[in-house]
Amino acid sequence: MIFLRALPPLIVLALTGASCYYIFWSKPEPRKFPKFEVAPKVAVETLRPQSYQVWLNTQGTVQARTESELVSQVRGNVISVSPSFKPGGFFEEGEILMEIDRRDYEMETRISSGQLAQAQLRLSEEEATVAQALADWKRLNLEEEPSDLVLRKPQLNEAKANVDAAEARLELAQLNMERTTIRAPYAGRVLYNQVDFGQYISPGNNLARIYAVDYAEIRLPLNEKQLAYIDLPELYRGESEASVDGPNVTLTWSVGNDEHKWLGKIVRAEGALDTQSRQLFVVAQVENPYAKQADGKPPFKVGSFVQATIEGNLLHNVFVIPREQYRKNEYVLIVDEENKLRRREIVVQWGDDDNLVVSSGIKAGERLCTTPMNFPVDGMTVEIISEDGIPVVTEKSAKFDRSKPPFQTGS
Repeated sequence: MIFLRALPPLIVLALTGASCYYIFWSKPEPRKFPKFEVAPKVAVETLRPQSYQVWLNTQGTVQARTESELVSQVRGNVISVSPSFKPGGFFEEGEILMEIDRRDYEMETRISSGQLAQAQLRLSEEEATVAQALADWKRLNLEEEPSDLVLRKPQLNEAKANVDAAEARLELAQLNMERTTIRAPYAGRVLYNQVDFGQYISPGNNLARIYAVDYAEIRLPLNEKQLAYIDLPELYRGESEASVDGPNVTLTWSVGNDEHKWLGKIVRAEGALDTQSRQLFVVAQVENPYAKQADGKPPFKVGSFVQATIEGNLLHNVFVIPREQYRKNEYVLIVDEENKLRRREIVVQWGDDDNLVVSSGIKAGERLCTTPMNFPVDGMTVEIISEDGIPVVTEKSAKFDRSKPPFQTGS
């Protein structure tokens, strides 16, 4: 009886266990998909030594080669002013800029001429008196030599001195008369003027400030690193600037949204470094910067700020890499023969905004990784898709095109 009571539960348990066993072991196996090795795709450039032209970037302010204060040397009323004698006006060498009333100096010249004639007459009379005194002494048949007073030599010297003084007064009067005409000392331009028609001026009055227009000069600072990559024109004692052939320089002047470029040359370096900035100033010179240009660009303005690019040395047998490939300013990525990434520390010889010149740390024929990577791992296997700009098709990529899904739903 007890067995019959326990039989139904045992049967239920047995059936339940059998059902669980069947369900567990009869489930379909999961579908297997092809396993692909994930390797980052990168482009590489083969490193080759080359020549690289260094360009030095700096800036400066346009200055006149020669700047002068025009000063009056005589007094009088201004009776004439040239139309060019105004701020911004151009003038040529020897051009009359201003005239001062010269009538006072004309009268001084006439008076000095009369005084000179009187002095010359006095000298002639004294010479005749000296000759007569010598003749009288000889007629006396004296054996003694005549004294200077007998021959009137002091009186003769005085007469000669009076003639020299009269000639000097006449020359000074003529010079002052010439100075009433203010002429341009060189071809230039008026920066500002301080006198005009009808004004009375005295000796020493400033008339205007002018500057020469044959050249424009720009002082350009170079730091010690830049100085190592340029051959500066050294001016030695006894040499002139004309004998120095300096490097070329391109000057960029921004006027609003327009940029105007001028070509010049470095003509000299200053004799001392700035003690605070440790920079050396070199001087660039631009010829005839105020003439009308064929391309219509405006003339230089004194005081304008310009950007300068100076031609430096030509470096030979160096490696040039884009600046963005210098990762964290510490290393570059090289792909070795087994297509594995290798971090490589390099020594940068020179750099600008776009490129770096590498002196050591890499070798010719090595492949530089040019693809940006967020977390590059040293020794990581990569797949090269482009070398020197040419697409590379590998055997793996030919067998399997990752642009398509590996299977179709329902297949």
